[in-house]
Amino acid sequence: MPRVGLTPDQVVDHALALIDEQGADTLTLAAVAARAGVATPSLYKHVSGGLAELRRLIAVRVTDELADRLADAAVGRSGDDAVAAVLRAYHAYATERPHRYTALPQAPQPDADLTGAAARLVGVIIAVLREYGLDGSEAVHAARTVRSLAHGFASLTAAGAFQLAEDLATTQDRLIATLTTGLRNWPA
Repeated sequence: MPRVGLTPDQVVDHALALIDEQGADTLTLAAVAARAGVATPSLYKHVSGGLAELRRLIAVRVTDELADRLADAAVGRSGDDAVAAVLRAYHAYATERPHRYTALPQAPQPDADLTGAAARLVGVIIAVLREYGLDGSEAVHAARTVRSLAHGFASLTAAGAFQLAEDLATTQDRLIATLTTGLRNWPA
């Protein structure tokens, strides 16, 4: 019988706390069990698929968190302002939680929950792009462009790749201006 008060969501909470503090490479069932105050075999009562299932649940949670962050940033905004807010929110999430961000799947997974979370994430980006009159295939191409720019800049920043003295916020402003100019002049 599962420990009273411990749920799969709480197991994910413990796992994410471990990842935030020590990095994704430290994720083991034993480490999560120790944080949760249970024996390692007891975790299987809460996460029946073991470490693979826990990683899947983490991926869903992180994808949902990022989708929520982007949606919140876009509320009440449109056009360039919405794109800028989404890119800044994306960057903030990745740099505030760099280890957690690495759990964000970068390729489709054959999992209904993860597919749903990813669809929400992409849906936020597609919705922001409507102001530019993009739909169908062009909206997909533009969403890929936004995601590539957001992921690339966030990943490089989180990895500490930008070591030159120039202000990183200015670089981000230039990226956003370049992207929004491109979206306003998107090829038909």
